[in-house]
Amino acid sequence: MKRVKIWFLLIVILVPTVLLSGCQSVTKKANTDDTWSRIQRRGKVIIGLDDSFVPMGFRKKNGKLVGYDVDLARAVFKQYGIKVDFQTIDWSMKETELRNGTIDLIWNGYTVTASRAKKIAFSRPYLQNQQILVTKKKNNINDFKDMQGQTLGVQNGSTGTSVLDEKPSILKNYIKGRKPVLYDTFPEAFIDLNANRIQGILMDKVYAEYYIKHQPDGSAYSTYLNKQIPAENFAVGMRKGDTTLRNKINKGLKRLQQNGQLKKTNEKWFGEPSNFLGKP
Repeated sequence: MKRVKIWFLLIVILVPTVLLSGCQSVTKKANTDDTWSRIQRRGKVIIGLDDSFVPMGFRKKNGKLVGYDVDLARAVFKQYGIKVDFQTIDWSMKETELRNGTIDLIWNGYTVTASRAKKIAFSRPYLQNQQILVTKKKNNINDFKDMQGQTLGVQNGSTGTSVLDEKPSILKNYIKGRKPVLYDTFPEAFIDLNANRIQGILMDKVYAEYYIKHQPDGSAYSTYLNKQIPAENFAVGMRKGDTTLRNKINKGLKRLQQNGQLKKTNEKWFGEPSNFLGKP
């Protein structure tokens, strides 16, 4: 009986260890493999996104997924005969989803930062953006300093949260408790802004301008840009090992720039032909 008990205890101890080791091995492999051949075989690439981020990737009232990044991703992979499967994810977990191999790419108004570049690889930048403060005009907030003692909202895992922490003297030191309210999505933040539960949102300029433009009371909002917050670049995020995938995306974006399709996509979503890819 003692031998049976000893073997039972060994199994109980060793099985979880082996399983954990296996999971870590799979995760490490997913993070370092060049997966282009696998993507070609299955005929589709899986892109993670926040499907409430206008105008980059969002759902219309009928549930259809549309947006600038949606159009751009489909146009790039159409060149290679690859279908695009968009998967809604928790934006604060995007790098984890990528590292674990549940998605192949992060393509949804994803800002290039030095800290992110340590963990993942980026494509060439394709669009510029800035972080701006959005308020209700009736609150008479005319500058970042006017947020003194006021409540600020930001999206969890967004570039705005990084800006607050990296440059606290610009805004974080002024807000109530020196701590923002975190939201899963920007629409949730706007609900609280409209109800005056918060007095400002630090967010992406591309989102703010599109959202306000499409509101029946757009004139009720004010936006403020602080020159101390530098412009940022949007790019596609992928695992470090995906060098072939990165090259394919870069070449695809370059072709769209050269053949004029990028210009048309910019005009469709932003009303202007400009782009930030640089020379073709």
